[in-house]
Amino acid sequence: MEYKNKLYINGEWLDGANKETFDVINPATEEVITSVSSAEIEDAKKAIDAAEVAFESWSKVSPRDKSVVLRKAYELFMDRIEDFAKIITLENGKAYGDAKGEALYSAEFFRWYSEEAVRGIGQISNAPASGARIVVQYKPIGISILVTPWNYPAAMGTRKIAPAIAAGCPVIIKPASETPLTMLELMPLLEEAGVPNGLVSVLPSRNTSKLVDHLLHDKRVRLVSFTGSTEVGRKLLKGASDQVLKTSMELGGNAPLIVFDDADMNTAVEGAMVAKMRNLGEACTAANRIYVHENIAEEFKVKFSERMGSLKVGNGLDKSVDVGPLVNKETRDKVAFFVEDALSKGAELCVGGQNIDGPGYYYPPTVLFNVSDKSECLNDEIFGPVAAIQTFNDTEEVIKRANDTEYGLVAYVFTEDMKKGMQVCERLDYGMVGLNRGLVSDPAAPFGGTKQSGLGREGGHEGMLEFMEAQYISSIW
Repeated sequence: MEYKNKLYINGEWLDGANKETFDVINPATEEVITSVSSAEIEDAKKAIDAAEVAFESWSKVSPRDKSVVLRKAYELFMDRIEDFAKIITLENGKAYGDAKGEALYSAEFFRWYSEEAVRGIGQISNAPASGARIVVQYKPIGISILVTPWNYPAAMGTRKIAPAIAAGCPVIIKPASETPLTMLELMPLLEEAGVPNGLVSVLPSRNTSKLVDHLLHDKRVRLVSFTGSTEVGRKLLKGASDQVLKTSMELGGNAPLIVFDDADMNTAVEGAMVAKMRNLGEACTAANRIYVHENIAEEFKVKFSERMGSLKVGNGLDKSVDVGPLVNKETRDKVAFFVEDALSKGAELCVGGQNIDGPGYYYPPTVLFNVSDKSECLNDEIFGPVAAIQTFNDTEEVIKRANDTEYGLVAYVFTEDMKKGMQVCERLDYGMVGLNRGLVSDPAAPFGGTKQSGLGREGGHEGMLEFMEAQYISSIW
């Protein structure tokens, strides 16, 4: 198939101002898929100019008409699920099953926000002291900059685009340079759905820092929404502070997964497989530290290792493959380092643990048991198919260990005692908790973390409010 490989600005496909391009690599073969135009500051200016014009008209469109456009986008996306799954696999490397799952998840944001677009509901009340009317309404915040990562090239875009359109905001998207093709492929679909020119622009670029910094310092921009590492998020927060921009930050994670000795073993093993291996572990929600009660640790280790060892590794375009390659060499080498480091500090290797010869950035599903507290993989996101297991014997102890991190995105708890489960969940300092589930992401729920894992929420009604400002009017009628 032919791939969209130019900038998308104001409904037009354009070369970058400097005519420069960069290659997009297939992680399974290390071959070039295509070369993509690289955006420069002049291109950013065009996108902002177009967004300014689009905002003037789109902010006045009725909620119902916005809803109709978003519903149409959902239907068109569903018609092309297979195409999007293939593109995601080609540029990201993930197995077809994961890619199709992402495509379905991505489409659902358009459906959810087609329903939320008509629910930007304010309130009217009487001021207790003065008797004046308090009128609160929600208005679109304005031009929004979206910076998305490579691990979910469709979902991280639609999770931001759909609520922005519902709220009435134009957006300029900077997709990850490893995976720009999926977001570019989305643009003709949005055109067909009725999204007007200028409302959504896509600026792939190798000059990310320079480009985004310029966007954040244009006085017409009012919000930046970023998904990625905490390190980069901190830099964007500093840049956004110059104009006091509203910020939505979905940053790193170091998710604990706790298995109590009264947990259903099959539920715990399957839940841990989802929490660890969804998207090959290349997710901020991936279970990074697995704590298993010592009474059941041996049984869990054996059953979990069997499941991990049964996964088929290969090119994700083969629908029988469970585990594709990692996105690039740097990611694979980092995963290999974590394993070697843990083994050197006494961890037991249960399965996997050796590089797979290329081409392709493959690493096998790996289980490490009795991982030392000093191991690097416990303090950083593994972002790969490696499960690090430790044991515990006391509830207070494991809660303390689970919370002992600067991150607070998601945690997982497995127990048959629901009262204990809820009590533990409430004491975990995380924005999201999966109780007897290894998957928490849902378009209808507010996704986001505490501490160094970010600011704001995506998904749910809260996701649309991120792109709106509350306006209070005081009046005596």
